[in-house]
Amino acid sequence: MEDLLFKYKNDYPPSSGCLLISEPHLPDVNFERSVIYLCEHNEKGSFGLVLNKHSNYKLNELVANTSLGLPVGIGGPVENNTLHFLYRNNPSIENSINIGTNIFWGGNYEQIIEWANLNNSKKDVLFFMGYSGWSEGQLEEEIDRNSWIVFPDASEQLVFDTRKNNLWKEVLKEMGGRFSVFANYPSDPRLN
Repeated sequence: MEDLLFKYKNDYPPSSGCLLISEPHLPDVNFERSVIYLCEHNEKGSFGLVLNKHSNYKLNELVANTSLGLPVGIGGPVENNTLHFLYRNNPSIENSINIGTNIFWGGNYEQIIEWANLNNSKKDVLFFMGYSGWSEGQLEEEIDRNSWIVFPDASEQLVFDTRKNNLWKEVLKEMGGRFSVFANYPSDPRLN
């Protein structure tokens, strides 16, 4: 019965700038109730950052030469010794990639740190350890198995302003319909 409840057809294909929302009972601890911002998707594979998983680290604990005590999220289980960042409100960072409306990925690290310090723009930049990656065709297969719900229009408000602990529920509620029901589904229905 439960399997039938979560069968659905994604109306949108994955693309850069979309959100991937894990289905309510995804059996992978790395992605349980995760929301991933998809930074890149092409014929070679996909790259994304989990927006709502926290680490116990601050940026100044991981990187020398900065006093910024910004929280660092867990971008995913791949290469968690790497640092990635998303930001908004500054299109002039060298080598950055404009992914969505006022959302940028990567670029010159020194410039982003200087900008965050000088402009008090700490709420406009998100740092992550590691990333989420899929090889050619892998993400499409997972979407076909209903592991991911594709939300095509990731606004900067959802990415930067929504409390990360509530993000999974908030995105599902915004999608409306049956997804609003998913948002309130307990992690473990046996405890309901």
